[in-house]
Amino acid sequence: MSAPAPAPTGSGSGSGIRPVHGLAAVVGFLVCVEIASGVLQGYYTPIYPDIAAHLSIPEGDVNWFEAAQLIVSALCVPLLARLGDLVGHKKVLLLSTAVTALGSWMLALAPGFTTFLIGWALQGAYVVWLPLEIAIIHRRTAGSGRQTVLTRRAAGVLVGALELAVIVAALTSGALVEATSMTVLLMLPAIVVTACLALIWWGVEDLPGESSGGIDWTGLALVTAALGLVMAGLVVVRLDGPGSVVAWMLVLLGLATLVPFVRWENSLAEPLVDVRLLATRAQWPVQLTAFLFGMSVLGAQIPLSTFAQTDPAVAGYGLGASAGFVSTLIGVYVVFLAIGAFTLPLTSRLLGARGALVASSVLVAVGYGLWLVFHDTTGQALLNMAVAGLGSGALVAALPATAAAAAPAHRTGFATGMTNATKTVGGAIASAIFAIALTATGSLDGPDEGQAPMSGYLTVWAVCAVAALLAALALLMMPREAAPDLTEEPALR
Repeated sequence: MSAPAPAPTGSGSGSGIRPVHGLAAVVGFLVCVEIASGVLQGYYTPIYPDIAAHLSIPEGDVNWFEAAQLIVSALCVPLLARLGDLVGHKKVLLLSTAVTALGSWMLALAPGFTTFLIGWALQGAYVVWLPLEIAIIHRRTAGSGRQTVLTRRAAGVLVGALELAVIVAALTSGALVEATSMTVLLMLPAIVVTACLALIWWGVEDLPGESSGGIDWTGLALVTAALGLVMAGLVVVRLDGPGSVVAWMLVLLGLATLVPFVRWENSLAEPLVDVRLLATRAQWPVQLTAFLFGMSVLGAQIPLSTFAQTDPAVAGYGLGASAGFVSTLIGVYVVFLAIGAFTLPLTSRLLGARGALVASSVLVAVGYGLWLVFHDTTGQALLNMAVAGLGSGALVAALPATAAAAAPAHRTGFATGMTNATKTVGGAIASAIFAIALTATGSLDGPDEGQAPMSGYLTVWAVCAVAALLAALALLMMPREAAPDLTEEPALR
């Protein structure tokens, strides 16, 4: 295969790089990063009870780890995305990987709950990896005439690798938990993430940032206050229930803080969060979709797991499944996530880029809608998660690339990063809503703490289905030119 001709200079990036030559090598190194991301997302799930025993804490306290990481993830994305546009995406990818490695090693060596909580929160820096990788590829292909095509194709490869790594990681930790000490078990993800530092340093091209200006520290403080207050309120709702006055005061105060934040950001030429860009017809449907999608992809997994393990002889509902079947259920979901990601170029070619996004949202809605009717057998559960997973995988791959295509060159890092930020916030809000629904007559923690009502699970599935349908409607309002159709599927070279 002959090498393509060098790209012309001045193609929106201000640099004369060869956009397609060697792209497969760059994507290959980034695939290694997404494998590490998959390890982080899949490795710990089967061993949560063992982690609780290792730390001598109740299993319910593991929820603090999730809450802390969601907060850090939501807060770090705008800052790191802005830094990527300023100093270069590779540098920030290295920084976020180093922070994630530090957090991972803290987990392995933590003497108690507090240190483990801090380490788990620091691991939240990994949430910016995929947006930064998409921004790197988007810039690497500038001037090729096939930038959107190549970026979407690479996104599918990256997300597919991530989801396959989730499955392997979950199976690995489950197999090793009885064969080694918890310290050694927790060191394995730390080793994987640390190895990524060397791979990024050696294999990814270091290009300077394309944006000018500095860090908007006032904006960062305001968005930190807003998100921090809202997330704190949601955590209190989850812990104390919907009747907590303090919880709702925190939420309202956080929402009120968004008013001065928006006014401040709109007064700046180079804001931390480009509110005007987010409000454009090309961006807001993508960001709203990410928010709504986060409700199912991040918020619904714990309820699905607890429902599957509920004994129908005791509660009158549930599958009475073992932990092994729950792993199978998760595996089926992740496999179809990978299929959805890998087939994104094909579906985009058949339906157009916007049509593929809409169809993927509809699949998520159908998958969770099926739960409302079919939830009595393990076969029905597997079918429901397969349908939802197929649509979810395509959305995970497509949303950052779509945001990048609809953003100016100097704001691609911000646009892609915001898809993860809005998705995280959506997942946090959904988590609180689902906790409220499932604790109406019991607790989300399982049969030890009392049974949740069946109506709570129906609420979970209905919220996920409606959110996905609203996302499909939002995407229909996106201009077609913001998500150009794919007319070819070139190989990465």
